[in-house]
Amino acid sequence: MKSNFKYRFEIKHIVSEADVISIKSKLCRIMNNDQNSSKNGKYTIRSLYFDTPKNKAVAEKLDGVPYREKFRIRFYNYNSDFIKLEKKIKNNGMTLKFSASITKDDVEKILNNDIEFLKQREDSLLKEFYIKLKHTMLQPKSIVDYEREAYVYPLGNVRITLDSNIRKVVNSLDPFDYKSITTPIVENDMSVLEVKYDEFMPDFVRDLIQINKCSNTAMSKYVSSRLYI
Repeated sequence: MKSNFKYRFEIKHIVSEADVISIKSKLCRIMNNDQNSSKNGKYTIRSLYFDTPKNKAVAEKLDGVPYREKFRIRFYNYNSDFIKLEKKIKNNGMTLKFSASITKDDVEKILNNDIEFLKQREDSLLKEFYIKLKHTMLQPKSIVDYEREAYVYPLGNVRITLDSNIRKVVNSLDPFDYKSITTPIVENDMSVLEVKYDEFMPDFVRDLIQINKCSNTAMSKYVSSRLYI
């Protein structure tokens, strides 16, 4: 992996339905919707998360380990024509993400533990994923679905997302099983507000989402899906 990639700041808040309505009414006046949004301004994300047999990613999150990494396979609006393998690094409150395109056939091979093809790929992330699957025994652990509404602002490379209807698949680890049962993992119609930016956040953006009036949270969709009973 290259070492000259830029980390981004990431802040998360749990917000109520009333907060979401208020925040959206302000954001839409100044910020643009993400290009992936549909006509209603939202899109669906499905993520298949990987972890070790001893659940290293869960344990490190709960223990507050400052440097952590997590692998997931992600696609949008249940469309398997465009799938990404992602590695997300968390380092002292800042984040860095790498991604590589893979196919539905690739995913199905990975789920069947047919992974030798990965080491033949040119992309360094796919090679690293092969090593992690082979030597740390990464395995599929949880599928999480949610609806996302995203706003972007070029100054500071700000991206604000509102994630709602967050739920986990309870009876399958097949991301292409669209009839699988899901259950909510965030209670009482709450949503997750995420704010990502580079060196600084413009003051008016900070005021728009009332960052200072919200409580920061260490909420992880993956960990929440694993701890849900």
